[in-house]
Amino acid sequence: MLPVIFGLSGPVLTSDECAFFKQVNPAGFILFARNIEHPVQLRALTDALRELSGRAALPILIDQEGGRIARLAPPHWRSWPAAAVLTGSAATGSAGDVAHAVERVRCNYEALGLELASVGITVTCAPVLDVPQPDAHDIIGDRAFGDAAELVSKMGRACLEGLQLAGVGGMIKHIPGHGRARGDSHETLPRVSVDRNQLATDCAPFNQLADATMAMTAHVIYEAWDGEHCASVSPRVIKEQIREGIGFDGLLISDDLDMKALSGDIPSRARAVLEAGCDIALNCWGKLADMEGIAAQVPPMTPQGAERLARACEPLAIIQDSSALTARIEALIARRDART
Repeated sequence: MLPVIFGLSGPVLTSDECAFFKQVNPAGFILFARNIEHPVQLRALTDALRELSGRAALPILIDQEGGRIARLAPPHWRSWPAAAVLTGSAATGSAGDVAHAVERVRCNYEALGLELASVGITVTCAPVLDVPQPDAHDIIGDRAFGDAAELVSKMGRACLEGLQLAGVGGMIKHIPGHGRARGDSHETLPRVSVDRNQLATDCAPFNQLADATMAMTAHVIYEAWDGEHCASVSPRVIKEQIREGIGFDGLLISDDLDMKALSGDIPSRARAVLEAGCDIALNCWGKLADMEGIAAQVPPMTPQGAERLARACEPLAIIQDSSALTARIEALIARRDART
């Protein structure tokens, strides 16, 4: 198995993609708006990916956080609130407010997960566990549950629980924390210069949710840990901070290789994140030449990576859309909104 998650070029698999994916057997796939037209088409696409791979519990990823990060959108799908909207007044409220927010988050993500599962999507790249700081870039912003580590931890746990109830995998991100970055890692390489003690705040939600089955790395340099390499390509940060300090032993996936925070050609970026200690490289754009270059340069998945992947896939479920499913989703949304 190739330790890469690949994107696709369009709403149907091309013959070249089918032949390539059959040959290299990637760990999974990720979908974007260019791959999505309507529910029948999307379910046919995800079914085709499962048939091609021969794996029922295939990781088929999407960025469906809610708010501004939503690949499935009206009119065919529901609009989901951003994480900060779900948290509401819990950041400054009573213990009862926090309890209500936990229930809102859990209901929301169970409903969101059921909508994903009905079209064959098995993983959403959420929750965001970053803790935004006042002078940080807005790339995180309302995608975070709040600006207090303890609150983010509680809401992140509720998100994972809701997704699990729907049979969908969650992925904590961006480990070890993107909340202090003053730049958008899609466009530049952010540097964080605070000391280790301050970085403990960034790590805290990841410490609390270290038992998650999947995590996505941050393309951010933390000068206190490694002044030369961003976390995704830093053996030191991955070993000493993510694996040992935070204690995360799940499937570690890089953020997108195409982001401008990384340098070099795409195949060399894939090799770099894997050599640093990521289990899987994420290549989102579905460009066949890049994918072929990656396949030529990276080794097969390690036995440890394969075990972590199998563990992450155990709870994944595929369900059929039905009137009963719609009623379940609507009931969850009603429970969520009753807690507002």
